[in-house]
Amino acid sequence: MIQTERTVVPHAVSEQSLATLEPGATIVEAARMMAYLRIGALMVVEGEKLVGIFSERDALTRVLAKELDPATTTLAQVMTPDPITIAPDATVQQALDIMAAKGFRHLPVIEDTRIVAIVSIRDLYRSVKDQMESDILLLAETLLQG
Repeated sequence: MIQTERTVVPHAVSEQSLATLEPGATIVEAARMMAYLRIGALMVVEGEKLVGIFSERDALTRVLAKELDPATTTLAQVMTPDPITIAPDATVQQALDIMAAKGFRHLPVIEDTRIVAIVSIRDLYRSVKDQMESDILLLAETLLQG
């Protein structure tokens, strides 16, 4: 009974501080920011324009596994450039479908050219779980009423 009408914003993410760095930032700077904020990915921007995304997986596979120096390697060298994005009014199901098809765990949310948020698989899980709980309560009330 999951309602796919639930949208990415505000059902999966609502108020969110944007974690961004410029392409010239080092992997050490990115890792420190991600650790401090307890996040798995950040957006790479030039001014206010999204130019890439950098995730924990990128740090592991594109930096550590290749024995690059995180103190001198920049985000521009290892980020995913021009990432796939989703609109705020896209459904939770659409976001899940993109993530499943592409193997992503994070998806930037863009409205026109403005960065709105970044949605994670955890955010989507929480939204689906909340909807399922609401559906179960509604079904229980309906059954009890008759």
